[in-house]
Amino acid sequence: MGDDKLSVDLKRIVLSMQPELNNETLQIPAKLYRIGELVDYTPFSRQTIHNYTIMGLIREVKWTEGGHRLYDESVFERLSEIIRLRKTKTLSEIRETLSIKDRRDSQIRKTSEIRKD
Repeated sequence: MGDDKLSVDLKRIVLSMQPELNNETLQIPAKLYRIGELVDYTPFSRQTIHNYTIMGLIREVKWTEGGHRLYDESVFERLSEIIRLRKTKTLSEIRETLSIKDRRDSQIRKTSEIRKD
């Protein structure tokens, strides 16, 4: 938890310095989480996180050299959505619901990019 606060504090400092950077940009790497960290921060077990990944309900964004899955911060929103959907839907129905949402979101992003051009 201390590292997260340090990361947030570092981000805040860098953002406050931006006018002084004169078009030089510092890239702060996004925080990536291993399955064990997801287990620590959510009500899900390691096996459930693994199963949800295999089913396509959540997605890893990267793998470590040692073969461990890494997830970005968006996984927490997705897991919250799964918790909400589990109250009324089966896992199969959740997969279909999230798949439809993902396709819709992808189409919205594509449309937005076309409008920018």
